[in-house]
Amino acid sequence: MGCAISGLATKTEFSQRDGEDAAAAVRPSEERIQMIKDSWKVIRDDIAKVGIIMFVRLFETHPECKDVFFLFRDVQDLERLRTNRELRAHGLRVMSFIEKIVARLDQPERLEALAVELGKSHYHYNAPPKYYNFVGAEFIGAVQPILKERWTPELEEAWKMMFQYVTSLMKQGYQEESARQRDLAASPKDRLDKNTAL
Repeated sequence: MGCAISGLATKTEFSQRDGEDAAAAVRPSEERIQMIKDSWKVIRDDIAKVGIIMFVRLFETHPECKDVFFLFRDVQDLERLRTNRELRAHGLRVMSFIEKIVARLDQPERLEALAVELGKSHYHYNAPPKYYNFVGAEFIGAVQPILKERWTPELEEAWKMMFQYVTSLMKQGYQEESARQRDLAASPKDRLDKNTAL
């Protein structure tokens, strides 16, 4: 359940899938969507707690992720992070995003637009895609104790599938924005040459 070994397996699986092609990630089935929605009803009652636990675990297991968060970059004492107001606020924003994702799981076009847009905004936060899968793994580790006996291997697989799908869309958005910014940074002559070549 919450042991170190199962947590490592989850992190390893997410990390291995980090390099997979976005096309390999698929939207969860209707049955899995319902499992996610049902479990979210329980998780929702503790979203502030889950958000903090998720980010403290993220910074414990992947300290390099703190570099993306300038407010937490120099905080060495993880106990101080647990009570940090900014971390709580950011955790709530992420949990709010997850809530929106869960609500849109049966509305693929809206879900895709939301996740791609978030990926684009993460380009401007200087938060590269290599970190996205870590958040899903830490979310799963944070909610297992809350769901207790409701947590099953099938539910874990459903959440993993959802996070893989969403992170693949975010990566797509990040790459689109990166390409757009490179194009904008190109000199006017380069842009003209590129357009005439088309």
